Amino acid sequence: MRNAKPIPRRAALALAASALAAPALAQGYPQRPVRLIVPNPPGGASDVLTRILATELAARLGQPFVVENRPGAAGNIGVDAAVKAAPDGYTLGAATVSQWVINPFLFQRMPFEVSDIGWVSMAWDLYNVLLVPAAHVPAKTVDEFIAWGRAQPNPLVFTSPGIGASAHLLGELFGQRNALRVTHSPFRGSAEAVPAILRGDAQFAIDNLAAWLPLIRSGQVRALAITSPERNALIPEVPTMAELGRAEFTVGIWGGLFGPAAMPAEAVAAISGAMRAVAADSALQARFAAQAAVLRGTTPAEMKARADRERPFWQELVKISGARAE
Repeated sequence: MRNAKPIPRRAALALAASALAAPALAQGYPQRPVRLIVPNPPGGASDVLTRILATELAARLGQPFVVENRPGAAGNIGVDAAVKAAPDGYTLGAATVSQWVINPFLFQRMPFEVSDIGWVSMAWDLYNVLLVPAAHVPAKTVDEFIAWGRAQPNPLVFTSPGIGASAHLLGELFGQRNALRVTHSPFRGSAEAVPAILRGDAQFAIDNLAAWLPLIRSGQVRALAITSPERNALIPEVPTMAELGRAEFTVGIWGGLFGPAAMPAEAVAAISGAMRAVAADSALQARFAAQAAVLRGTTPAEMKARADRERPFWQELVKISGARAE
């Protein structure tokens, strides 16, 4: 040791600085607040579920997750903002299959490419119910409704939260598969469609359960079937479409977390891992179930695989509907 050369002062300082920095580096991602963009207005299902998740992710990862609503253009504005943010993992988005899969077939021009999306984790499934106004449609089953609808002199009117929404596409598919003449009446959200249904101006909808649950429970609206794989505990008396031999209507309107494609692997792994932990929490599962949602947590690969798998289905529905958006 007597022959060892002394460490130069500059190198010694560098080693000391490195040692001091080590604990901070070990903390990993995130080290500051994370922005979470929701491409829908406040108060809707996606917004409510995202805010629950933001609280849980903050608790698990030690930094605030700040929800920012950026609605417009059927969600394209908010998704575009998320995928084109700095790819540092500190701007994420929470959107749905409507934005990632349906919109590219619906819009003539898209502000982003599917390849711009950095998949992180699925977050929830929401399911639709086939519903009719109890005071204006006598049918109590799907078969009765089809028979009643075929006997009407005019096309049946159905509502949706907007052109190209899953409720629009499923309504068109229902008409086609059951030889029913149907006319689409779009609204700005499910809440605005309620008066048309209650007045009998529209005869049915295949729309999100959460939006219509109070009216189903009050008896003003009658749910005839649900699009989930199993019956929903909130309306256990309502059969699934699959039970009725209509498996093509077994489809969830799912959402998840994403960001720019070039996000750091560390950030993606941290969020995805936290989401899988969240999804395993029975108390949180119950909170989501109360919102008529199923809590999900997946790997990025599983999320991307589901989007890829469902793309032909939604492409066909857009074609059937004839819907177009600018």
